[in-house]
Amino acid sequence: MTPVNSILLRLPKRAESAVREVLTRTFVDVGPLSALLASNDHQIIYGRRGTGKTHALVYLAGCQDSTGDVTAYVDLRNIGSAGGLYADGSRPISERATSLLVDTLAAIHECLLHFFVTHPEDPDLSLTGPALDALAFAITEVQVVGTIETEDKAQAAQSEHSKYGAQLSSPLTGQFSFGFEDHNEQRYEARVKRAGSEKLHINFGSVGTAFRSIASIIQPRRLWILLDEWSSLPLDLQPYLADLLRRSILPVTGITVKFAAIEHRSRFQLQPEVGGYIGIEVGADMAADVNLDDFMVFDNDSERAKAFFQDLMFKHTLAVATDAGNKDDITEDPAELIRYAFTQVRAFEEFVRASEGVPRDAINLLSNAAQRAIDGRISVEDVRVAARNWYQRDKEKAVSANPAASQLLHYIIDTVIGERRARAFLLKSGETHPLIDILYDARVLHVLKRNISTHDQPGVRYDVYKLDYGCYVDMMATQRAPLGLLPADGEAEESAYVDVPPDDYRSIRRAILYLDEFEQKIGAEE
Repeated sequence: MTPVNSILLRLPKRAESAVREVLTRTFVDVGPLSALLASNDHQIIYGRRGTGKTHALVYLAGCQDSTGDVTAYVDLRNIGSAGGLYADGSRPISERATSLLVDTLAAIHECLLHFFVTHPEDPDLSLTGPALDALAFAITEVQVVGTIETEDKAQAAQSEHSKYGAQLSSPLTGQFSFGFEDHNEQRYEARVKRAGSEKLHINFGSVGTAFRSIASIIQPRRLWILLDEWSSLPLDLQPYLADLLRRSILPVTGITVKFAAIEHRSRFQLQPEVGGYIGIEVGADMAADVNLDDFMVFDNDSERAKAFFQDLMFKHTLAVATDAGNKDDITEDPAELIRYAFTQVRAFEEFVRASEGVPRDAINLLSNAAQRAIDGRISVEDVRVAARNWYQRDKEKAVSANPAASQLLHYIIDTVIGERRARAFLLKSGETHPLIDILYDARVLHVLKRNISTHDQPGVRYDVYKLDYGCYVDMMATQRAPLGLLPADGEAEESAYVDVPPDDYRSIRRAILYLDEFEQKIGAEE
């Protein structure tokens, strides 16, 4: 096996399996991403699995650490001690939500404690210690809720004792004495009996005061609270954690909160029947201006996509080779590394196209392709076989767990690829469908462009969805291969296609996918 292929096989597949220093070195910036992440604004970072949310947050933590700021990175999958407690529907939602809030704050407290203990002089531990104690007290307050029984019982409680005496002596009569003694004793005892269950009680005001104290102590530095894997929390509990952030932490000057979430698996707000809301208002309380799915798609900007994945491959291979003591096996020129690893430029371009803008998919494809190439360079055929295997093992398997989603996927493949000979289709903007969300989360559908317009339907906007490379890779060398990205406008131009989604179509009738036709077909079959 070639040295390059050997290193490609050892690339870490998930960000959490690498240490922070390595993740910082291997981060690949694109466009305004790093500038957006580094802003002091509270932010929601969207992205599907594998798009680099964890990597981005860890990179941000490393950057802020280097400037002297305080960071608290929390993986929400790892909080709590009772497995399954949050998702246990048999427990009251108030109990599950309160436990979630306590566990999250405790994890933040632990991060702060570790930082202040490892930096005992700056800031002074005599100041940060009491502030951390106040935070710990605020998040662990216990209140007894239930029936309280009180029982009073009179018993000995007070005692009074008085004694008086006198003695007279006369030479004529002799001695005469008298005495008087008074003893009065009274007791009283009050006994209170409490019955009920202990429940944790969060005081938002106390929590906010504790964080304001910490923020004032570390000034002029900033506290960054980075919450990863938000969407791993049950949907019904997410608004309550969001509400805690809004009430206790977001208003505090000197604190920035950012968390990573999957858009279709997140719920940030509840609307009670009577006024107000529970949670945060996206766009007002927190910005949602970072979506990692929108950055690297080959069909939107092929040159930028190739540059991104070239840097990604170079930085990851260099990091693995350096840690293994094989740095000399890797060239320090990214372009030269591509020439060593691939048989031709077209093979590298095929790899970028097959990655569909998802870094985790790209790394898995590299590993699978290197395993197939063994002692040679990676060819176009190696990329295609690796893409098919990865699609069948990871993506198609995930979709098959939902029979309805699997039916829709096959319907889209038959309609878009089989009938239209295209790779993409249009859906009306703003219209959501749970099965489309499932296919999008599974990365078998990708959004190329949002809100495109058409001349024949003024005022109506559409989103461009693309089928994953793995859906049609088996057709690439056959007569059924897609002829283009989208069918061109007009029936007279049925043989024409466009390869870059435009912002404005004359007519898009042939490119629209009508989900009601799918539902009618399924209903007729049943």
